[in-house]
Amino acid sequence: MPFMEQSPPVRSWRDVARVYTRPSVVTMLFLGFSAGLPFMLVFATLSAWLREVDVSRTAIGFFSWIGITYSIKFIWSPVVDRLPLPGLTRWLGRRRAWILLGQGGIILGLVGMAFADPQVALLPVALCALLVAFSSATQDVAIDAFRIESDVDSFQAALAATYQMGYRLAILASYTGALYMAELLDWRSAYLAMAGLMGIGVLTVLLRPEPTTRVDRTTARREARAMAFIERNPTLPHWMQQTGAWLIGAVVCPLTDFFGRFGWFALVILGLVASFRISDIAMASMANPLYIDLGYSKSTIANISGAYGLAMTMIGAVVGGALAARFGIMRPLLAGAILAGSTNLLFAWMAGQGGATWALVLTISADNLSGGLAGSVFIAWLSSLTNTAYTATQYALFSSLMTLPGKFLSGFGGVVVDAVGYPFFFILAAALGLPAVLLTIAVMRWQARGPAVDVAGAEQRQ
Repeated sequence: MPFMEQSPPVRSWRDVARVYTRPSVVTMLFLGFSAGLPFMLVFATLSAWLREVDVSRTAIGFFSWIGITYSIKFIWSPVVDRLPLPGLTRWLGRRRAWILLGQGGIILGLVGMAFADPQVALLPVALCALLVAFSSATQDVAIDAFRIESDVDSFQAALAATYQMGYRLAILASYTGALYMAELLDWRSAYLAMAGLMGIGVLTVLLRPEPTTRVDRTTARREARAMAFIERNPTLPHWMQQTGAWLIGAVVCPLTDFFGRFGWFALVILGLVASFRISDIAMASMANPLYIDLGYSKSTIANISGAYGLAMTMIGAVVGGALAARFGIMRPLLAGAILAGSTNLLFAWMAGQGGATWALVLTISADNLSGGLAGSVFIAWLSSLTNTAYTATQYALFSSLMTLPGKFLSGFGGVVVDAVGYPFFFILAAALGLPAVLLTIAVMRWQARGPAVDVAGAEQRQ
């Protein structure tokens, strides 16, 4: 039953530790690396390259629009969910085929960027970067589906934890590693090396099996609507019949399935999806300006917020996965919601500490540990909401809804800081986390009443 943990799994801590040796969990470390590698190469790393060759800041700003592809991936997620790829799908299965296609596009785009010269023309660089971003977003859709379908709900937090670890390691390689390579060699060598590192994901796809799923009877009845559309419209041209049937199966059915399973309470669930990460995403735009204004050096920020913060996030992700495996998803989810918002108060406190290094270490430790914990548990909960017949489509919708409100509000961060200062801004960011706490409690109480819903997600992964 999706996220309906009437009796959370009870495991010893030794059994919890063994969760991280499961093949499905280890696999996500490498697929997470494959997912995270392209991200910085079309954002921060690319910006550094463009600025070094004296591209204008205005043009560099326009390049950031490439990132919109990650926020609108739900638009083509039904295609990834439903459309077989000639040859590849029969050979690899529907999930691995799309992952491999995305990886191929990323490699091609990175090689193209390596041989483009932004000093001569920006358009080739932009087009290749767009290819990388679009292929990366497509790969993300397929990997999310692969992850959710690879194991049962009780292990989803561990899968999410190793995915996050791989993703963070990839960011370290594609930003810090790429900058070092560009310094020692050149930008072409750096981007070619990153294209080569995508081979880790390619090998993983080729070596690991396709997850197996089944379609439950309720979903099969919903799918029958597609054939009913053709039967009701026999006079339409064949291509219109097929298109209408495909749209019903790929777009309408995922939505009706979700609302059919949860009824009116689906709105509460969507509210939690939209609000859970709004606090930490909204404050993120002002974190680095705060560090600079407090007088921390760039090396201090890189070491503490970067490398040390990465380690804390990875530890938090592992702890979150262990807690979910030990106690179920919902109680750790509530703890994550509380921690994600309340740790912003540490930034408000740090603003008055005069640039003390120990204050930065304490704040980064708490913020990144709680962020890693909350992230892995939240991803597990989102995964439990999906029906494996529509995994890619439904999860892409959830992940887009998860980030868009926070991204929108983060754009006003500078305005708020200029008006009222850093302490009040971070207190306000903490307050933004309250709806997520209240909605999590509402979901837990609704769950405890044992509502009769038509479930389809978790049983298909058993």
